[in-house]
Amino acid sequence: MAFEPKQPQKELKYDELRIYSDEELNNYTEEELKNFKIKHDIPLCEELESGPWPSFVADAKRGALHRRKLGQDRLLIEQDVIEDLLGQLELSFKDGEGHWKHGGIVGVFGYGGGVIGRYSDLPEKYPSIAHFHTMRVNQPASKFYDTDYLRTICDLWEFRGSSMLNMHGSTGDIIFLGTFTEQLEPIFFELTHVLQQDLGGSGSNLRTPSCCIGRARCEWSCYDTQDMCYEMTTYYQDELHRPAFPYKFKFKFDGCPNCCVASIARADMSFIGTWRDEIQIDQEAVQAYINGEIAPNGNAHAGKDWGKFDIKKEVLDLCPTQCMWMEDGKLMIDDKECTRCMHCINVMPQALRPGKDTGVSILLGAKAPILEGAQMSLLTIPFMKAEPPYDNIKEKVIEPIWDWWMEEGKNRERLGELIQRQSIRKLMEVLDIPAMPQFVKEPRSNPYIFWKEEDVPGGWDRSIEEYRKRHKR
Repeated sequence: MAFEPKQPQKELKYDELRIYSDEELNNYTEEELKNFKIKHDIPLCEELESGPWPSFVADAKRGALHRRKLGQDRLLIEQDVIEDLLGQLELSFKDGEGHWKHGGIVGVFGYGGGVIGRYSDLPEKYPSIAHFHTMRVNQPASKFYDTDYLRTICDLWEFRGSSMLNMHGSTGDIIFLGTFTEQLEPIFFELTHVLQQDLGGSGSNLRTPSCCIGRARCEWSCYDTQDMCYEMTTYYQDELHRPAFPYKFKFKFDGCPNCCVASIARADMSFIGTWRDEIQIDQEAVQAYINGEIAPNGNAHAGKDWGKFDIKKEVLDLCPTQCMWMEDGKLMIDDKECTRCMHCINVMPQALRPGKDTGVSILLGAKAPILEGAQMSLLTIPFMKAEPPYDNIKEKVIEPIWDWWMEEGKNRERLGELIQRQSIRKLMEVLDIPAMPQFVKEPRSNPYIFWKEEDVPGGWDRSIEEYRKRHKR
């Protein structure tokens, strides 16, 4: 079934929405760029243009020249915003410290997130970046765009912002870098009413959910990552736009254990596609790989002189649980020992496929280093079906976790740190799930066992008379 958005989508036509002509967009020559000097001396920044790699400084200079030739009458913030930005960056390199100050409260009406306030602490010296607010724009699932859309948002940001943007931030959003407070509401109106695009998350809220390319183009996807990402984004709009959490919270949706959006390392709640039956094996294709008729790894290593494909060396011996072997010329798999690492499937994609009974594994608590250091997510629910409208996941996993975290979490404490502080045992109580071997990190070192009253026959109440019947003085 094809993915369908919940609301009707209008088709954007760049020729109807464009702000600049082709001549304005291509308004300088390479010779002019070669001779162009911004208004500040930036020798340290220009060092970043040396060497073989692409440089953001070179790109910024292109933007600065383009804006200068457009002229102030075609722009709504200062035309030399990029030049002042490079000038302040140069000073930061010299001083060994940044020159941005905390933005305080700045945003659009009705939303508590989506805008990151930023101000220069040298507004007299660099007036064009006295304000330099960032806006996060919620990307479409799997980041599918057409050129009409991309050219339209670039025109909008050229007109009302610095023209600099990131495609994309690490959470997934389109990042609009640098505009003044007065432009925030007009940009928000254009995004929502013309482009049908929303702001993403920032602050102590649900951050913009992000997913892999999923079933749109990937044969390994074990569930519809795009549909689930879209559903969670639209269903939890309040949590995304109105911060109410102790700190940030991220969903990421990986269609299979290859983990192309790295949810296992970057999401408070990771949804990783998996299966609970047997890996599908095409024994004839296995023999074709062994005989050299099919190139391994999807021919990704073509041109490398690594010799003939060796299934024992390249597949069997690299299985982390050693659950594979050859028997009478056939590939055998002990599926109950398989940890779904995907290595064998990646090496022999025409011979092996994920099972047919698919769903998601749910992992909790990954984060970058802030309070307690970086941590990978904890496998919490090995298998759960993931089918629209995902009420089983919303009601049995997401909302109980949020209720616990909002009640017990400290300020700026991520979910993983709450689990560390209150224990996996408490997490099991919150989700009403049994213990499993994956929860064990190391043998216990605390000799004491703390019983709960409901776990003790008869509870805590004791009668001294009953005790004396069994134990005479």
